[in-house]
Amino acid sequence: MFPQVDSGQRDPRVFGRHKIIDDLMNVKGADNGDMEVTLDDIIMTTRDMLLKEIQRLGRVDYALSFGGAMVVRNSEPFIIGKVRRWFRKISLTTVYRDSEKMLKPSFKESGQCFPLKGDSGFVHIRLRTTIIPEAFTLEHVDKVVGYNRSNALKNCRVYGWHQGHDADIGVETGKMFLLAEFNYDLEKCNAQTFNVLDSVGSGLVDMVRLDFTTNHGSPSHTCIYRLQVHGHEPTSVSVLATQS
Repeated sequence: MFPQVDSGQRDPRVFGRHKIIDDLMNVKGADNGDMEVTLDDIIMTTRDMLLKEIQRLGRVDYALSFGGAMVVRNSEPFIIGKVRRWFRKISLTTVYRDSEKMLKPSFKESGQCFPLKGDSGFVHIRLRTTIIPEAFTLEHVDKVVGYNRSNALKNCRVYGWHQGHDADIGVETGKMFLLAEFNYDLEKCNAQTFNVLDSVGSGLVDMVRLDFTTNHGSPSHTCIYRLQVHGHEPTSVSVLATQS
């Protein structure tokens, strides 16, 4: 497993789990000692939390791992000790199993991120389906939970291309084009949304590449807590118009 990489942090297991327990208590109207929780209760509460998040942003996330999206390539992750040496022996482009952390809610738990080595790097994501992209939401841990946030991404670019879900995910067959360029600001809210460039038009993508060239000061690693990809699925008419 990845180390908990934020310094000066609270116990990273506490915040999100307590949030679920608090919501269960509110629904059941019970104290900790009197509450009986079933697996169905936990599933329903977690589902409701995800639905509330969708309603908060008002947009579907096509990079959500629960929906079938996945990281297919990345720069060298920030790993410690023997696991790091094992990873290097395999391949620098091998996807580490915990990369999916950046494609699902962290429930505001500090340290629940995908850490990459250094202050620059990249991630390739296969979306759950082909879309016309509209915006991206980048999240970092809230300052209330993580006190040292120097490992947050800063200068970012997002590229996209259409590869086809039947193609080899390790081969870039489509032409990559710039979708968005932005700076993540630590002084603003922890979830920041950036629209695609006007020049993108109605281009179709099912793959995106997140590039970051700097972070907010950490020389050792950069943490990606979550990247969301927003857009809409094309109609058959729009697909024909794009291909013509």
